[in-house]
Amino acid sequence: MTPIIVIRVDGRDFSVPAGITVAAALAYTERQTTRRSVSGECRTPFCGMGVCQECRVTIDGLRRPACQTLCRENMHIERIK
Repeated sequence: MTPIIVIRVDGRDFSVPAGITVAAALAYTERQTTRRSVSGECRTPFCGMGVCQECRVTIDGLRRPACQTLCRENMHIERIK
């Protein structure tokens, strides 16, 4: 059985399986988008390997690719508005 951890996304707590990426964890929330483009379009993870940068979010105060960052207990994630 996979352990469950709690992360905070945009000020709300979510329970997610330990060992998944932040990009995968966002699928457990009501809004899977990570940011908006310069023209205002919603963006989501695309390449899954950190090249496209579509999944950038702020994690514990630093901008990082969500697809390349593993979740850890009490991590704070903010989508880029």
